[in-house]
Amino acid sequence: MACGAGLAAQTRQAPAAEHPAPAAAAGEKAGGESTQFPAPPAEEKTSKTQHTMQAGGQRIPYTAVAGTMVLKKEDGKARASIFYVAYTRDDAADKTKRPVTFIFNGGPGSSSVWLHMGAFGPKRVKMGPEGEQPAPPYELVDNDDTLLPATDMVFIDPVTTGFSRQAPGENPQQFHGLEGDLESVAEFIRLYLTRYERWGSPKYLAGESYGTTRAAGLSLYLLENEGIYLNGITLISSVLNFETLEFTSGNDLPYALFLPSFTAAAWYHKKLPADLEGDLAKAVEASREFAGGEYTLALMKGDRLTAAEKEAVAKKLARFTGLSEQYILLSNLRVSDFKFFGELLRSERRTIGRYDSRLTGIPSDAAAGRFDYDPSYASVQGAYTNMFNAYVRGELKFESDMPYEILTGKVRPWPYPQNRFVDVSERLRQAINQNPNLRVIIANGYYDLATPFFATEYTVHHMLLDPTLENNVSLFYCDAGHMLYTKKACLDRLRSTMDKLYAPAAGAGK
Repeated sequence: MACGAGLAAQTRQAPAAEHPAPAAAAGEKAGGESTQFPAPPAEEKTSKTQHTMQAGGQRIPYTAVAGTMVLKKEDGKARASIFYVAYTRDDAADKTKRPVTFIFNGGPGSSSVWLHMGAFGPKRVKMGPEGEQPAPPYELVDNDDTLLPATDMVFIDPVTTGFSRQAPGENPQQFHGLEGDLESVAEFIRLYLTRYERWGSPKYLAGESYGTTRAAGLSLYLLENEGIYLNGITLISSVLNFETLEFTSGNDLPYALFLPSFTAAAWYHKKLPADLEGDLAKAVEASREFAGGEYTLALMKGDRLTAAEKEAVAKKLARFTGLSEQYILLSNLRVSDFKFFGELLRSERRTIGRYDSRLTGIPSDAAAGRFDYDPSYASVQGAYTNMFNAYVRGELKFESDMPYEILTGKVRPWPYPQNRFVDVSERLRQAINQNPNLRVIIANGYYDLATPFFATEYTVHHMLLDPTLENNVSLFYCDAGHMLYTKKACLDRLRSTMDKLYAPAAGAGK
């Protein structure tokens, strides 16, 4: 979630200007170790279990390995232990050449539990068919959309998420930034390929929310630093350019890029005029056209807009958002995401979800239009937390008394390099240029108000890929939220779309 995933992935974290951590910042000992997150001894331990399931019309025997892998400095001193869960198909003719996919969520600060237990693992949390919140006690079911028929899988928890921790005496902040995160996850991937003899395998990444930022960054980092050329990447609810998402002073871009997703939310809650209510796709397309044209031009004019022009734009914004013209005018034609969450259903004393705008919450003060909590995160947090803790200790037999950090704020702040808005789309472009066999799938939810689809489209259209490489990146859409896979029909579509990504390697290792 960005919860990414997503919760990514993945509470929202505004990119900040790079600010190196002081030697003894608050919550740290003088030596650099966090007192907020005391480090257990860095050790490698694994639990290996055997399983069988039915998927893709096949009986699939597989091995699950849940364990920790220690990252070390060149002098052999431990830096961190990374928790992972790997699934490998047992009946592959040549396991060293079978595709392998490294999977993670976002945050920053999220474990891989969402994609693991919601989308790709052999088991998934049972939700309602539209992704509705189940009642406890929760249930795991066999996942007929697991990736196991096509690829082995390795779910990675970055340092400070899941059971992954920095080594004693190590400052966790070295892993809590874009570059440190890429370096540590890349080192884990290199080490896994080496330990499990998978250098000959076709290699893939799959990420959600901030995990898509990580995946795009890794596409170039792995190529340049490890000589690892990827076959494919799946990006779910993506954010590659944070300028498209952050409602900060002087940055008008998100107001236009969020608008079509606001329209989708208003459509779902029946707040649009009658001529837009019939067809979601048509309403979204009309909103796209206005957002990328007249509205963008109005935002660029700033205070040079005349009163008449401002009123004309406000009228059209009201048409596409379901908000009142007066509210839009009072907002200077600029309604941010959190204002929209609280305002759309304010007269009904409800707020809407950030990760899935179809879901509603109850505010403590409806008059304030306050977004007290995200109902779309509340709908998944309990079920995924409970079922993963039961699954990892029960079926996977991994023993640990540490808390499994599902989605933590303990990685904050997360410094970004060089400028205020990180943009890894250029790294992905460079990776595709150097590795023209790299294919990228981007999955988008219409009701995702964390990483809106129009922002993704904008980013892709500004990568300036050579025309011969434009088809290397493809987008698809589903009428669901950020965690689009919680809706079973969307999970089915995601899996069938990914089948095409793995098709060139379908014969490998069989």
